[in-house]
Amino acid sequence: MPKGRKTKTASLMHERQYYAQGIRHIVGMDEVGRGTWAGPVTVGAVSLPIADAKLSTILRGVRDSKVMTPKQRTLLSERIKETAIAWGIGSATSGDVDELGIVPATKLAMQRALQDLAKRTPKFVPDCLFLDSLLWPEMKKIPQVSIVDGDARSLSIAAASVIAKVWRDNLMVELAKEFPNYDFEQHKGYGTAKHQAALKAYGPSPLHRMSFAPVRSLNE
Repeated sequence: MPKGRKTKTASLMHERQYYAQGIRHIVGMDEVGRGTWAGPVTVGAVSLPIADAKLSTILRGVRDSKVMTPKQRTLLSERIKETAIAWGIGSATSGDVDELGIVPATKLAMQRALQDLAKRTPKFVPDCLFLDSLLWPEMKKIPQVSIVDGDARSLSIAAASVIAKVWRDNLMVELAKEFPNYDFEQHKGYGTAKHQAALKAYGPSPLHRMSFAPVRSLNE
């Protein structure tokens, strides 16, 4: 990083506004892999210690995972987990996506992320969910706040996006060993030209989402 340039960090403004109203356990949630042609859709859930005055410094550089380098994400993912009050990760498989549709499958992954968080921190009770540009009406028992561009504007949501991205990327690297023809370790299931060429050469694998048009068109 050039000298004098500050590393951007997602804001705590929204969290501190709600914390001032007595809402202590805010859980940021975000998904990755929603638009991929293969692999799961994965959701991170993170509750940060909002009262810690040094929180932004401790998590300096945590922002929208899409604009971070792999090295930055890996380093800060571990720091997020060490710093968080509670965290969890949930996924819905490509089979879930094909059976349910991408939006219901994403909500299933959200539910599984909260379940994972509850298992890791049994006494933790969420007071509020911070969601990135969506609401989750099926989850009526927990109040929700939808923040447009939340992974860039809320540190809790950004932290969730980082741990989800690192977890899913690592999974796709492992799955690439089982399905070496598709180069999943490189594109992580996204629709690159190389991925398209592999699909045409070898057809879809069990990891592919048959309900997605670029994959489905090969069988038509």
